[in-house]
Amino acid sequence: MTLAQFIKENLDSILAEWEAFALTLQPASETATALALRNHAREILQAIARDMENTQTGVRPSDKFQGWDPELDGKETAAATHGALRLLVGFDIRQLTAEYRALRATVLKLWRAHLSAQEDQVLAEMTRFNEAVDQALSESVTRYSDELGRSRNTFLAILGHDLRSPLTVIAMSAYRLATPGKVAGPELEYVARIRQSVLSMNLMIRDLLEYTRTRLGKGIPVRPILFDVGLACERAHDEVQAGHPGCEIDLELVGDLRAEIDPARFAQVLSNLLNNAVQYGAPDRPITLCARGEPDTIELQVTNFGAVIPAEMLQVIFNPLVQVHDRGAPSQALSTSIGLGLFIADDIVRAHGGTLEVSSSEAQGTVFSIRLPRVSNRRMIA
Repeated sequence: MTLAQFIKENLDSILAEWEAFALTLQPASETATALALRNHAREILQAIARDMENTQTGVRPSDKFQGWDPELDGKETAAATHGALRLLVGFDIRQLTAEYRALRATVLKLWRAHLSAQEDQVLAEMTRFNEAVDQALSESVTRYSDELGRSRNTFLAILGHDLRSPLTVIAMSAYRLATPGKVAGPELEYVARIRQSVLSMNLMIRDLLEYTRTRLGKGIPVRPILFDVGLACERAHDEVQAGHPGCEIDLELVGDLRAEIDPARFAQVLSNLLNNAVQYGAPDRPITLCARGEPDTIELQVTNFGAVIPAEMLQVIFNPLVQVHDRGAPSQALSTSIGLGLFIADDIVRAHGGTLEVSSSEAQGTVFSIRLPRVSNRRMIA
């Protein structure tokens, strides 16, 4: 039996081990279904077996490298699609390559039981060679990924810092134009649009700088003081409501809401959550910000009704640069976000010793829940 034949006749056994290994790649696999863990694995194995049986004449290596196969009429290969979907659910490059290393080891291990003693010795040497190459590949990919991330984050930090200077000029110019007597009529509306756009860009740059700070190992510092969380909620509510006058935002404050928080940082959390709710919520349904004082904690919830977040996205929604494009939001809403708001909000809440979680359903809506201790003992350094 050839190896290609063996693969085709033992797909279920190989897939079972693929799924078992994928389950160990946490946290991305913690909430994934068995179907998601096996995502495109059968098609990948069938394509591998087909490639082994074909001569590959006429297929350019560059085409195969790009995930294109003439046998698929110009469509992506299963492996290319698998890579894209693994990114979507939170797998990193190391985990993705580990899957293929495990797949190769599994196939060779199962095949050895069908070989003669002489053939098994040859395969054992080939297996050891593959393992050595895989180890070298893993070390190279790890270092490459680390260096790429470091250079990207440094670039983003410099970009975010340098963007502030020209943006400040625009903001000051718009402010001068908005003074009485400078412009009139429809031009005032244009000035208002410029000022609103400057505000949105400032928020994006702020998020970008906060993100690069965390990625460069510094984290987002908090300096907690005893403060009324209810007051922070009122300020965030009024700020976001003023920016979105056509959106109904309800505020509910219950009980003693005093806790040790960094007021400025916590305002950032509430602003990010409320703006996220405005972007993705149904325009004809209200958004609710509720804060409730418990004996040892403050419980907060931001609720909006709109398209339900897919279950597979709930586990990665707090990852940086993640945007849930299929939540039914209009395209212009997506352009105001770079996918960092929820990541930063989660980091700040954790810096206070709290937790930020999300649930989403048709009946209850999308709910972001914060549990905040009254006494903070977490990150307090710059």
